[in-house]
Amino acid sequence: MIIGSSGAGKSTLARELGRRTGLPVVHLDALYWQPGWVEPSREEWRVTQREALDGEDWIVDGNYGGTMEERLPLADLVVLLDYSRWTCLSGVFVRCWRYRRRPRPDMAPSCPERLELSFLKYVWSYPERHRPRVLGRVEHEGKSDVLVRLRNRRQARAWLAGLG
Repeated sequence: MIIGSSGAGKSTLARELGRRTGLPVVHLDALYWQPGWVEPSREEWRVTQREALDGEDWIVDGNYGGTMEERLPLADLVVLLDYSRWTCLSGVFVRCWRYRRRPRPDMAPSCPERLELSFLKYVWSYPERHRPRVLGRVEHEGKSDVLVRLRNRRQARAWLAGLG
């Protein structure tokens, strides 16, 4: 289970882990968003997520705090991309430029990449507002012992290299 701020590279890491391990990759953004950036109902989302993670082995990327408590018990490993807000903001800007006016590969069809002030505020506030809650959930679910906390892209590359 790969979590962290938007722009950190969760989907990129998930794709690379999937390539190396052969495990199926589940991108939560692609499941959550419906064409035209329409959000599912809370119950529809829970059902969709449960169905996607029904298999025994998978790699899942994405936060979605409202349903994290359903994913955490299923995870054998939790990877937190705990990068600086500047790294994440630069990741957002690079992604927006790369996929301008079209959906990225880990996003639902008909959801072209976009940049909104509220999203940038979310990324900026992630270290203070969201990370403590995420870490609290990881601890509450007893997953602290399987938490890999990567603090920058260099650490992530080294961690991947160590996987063989």
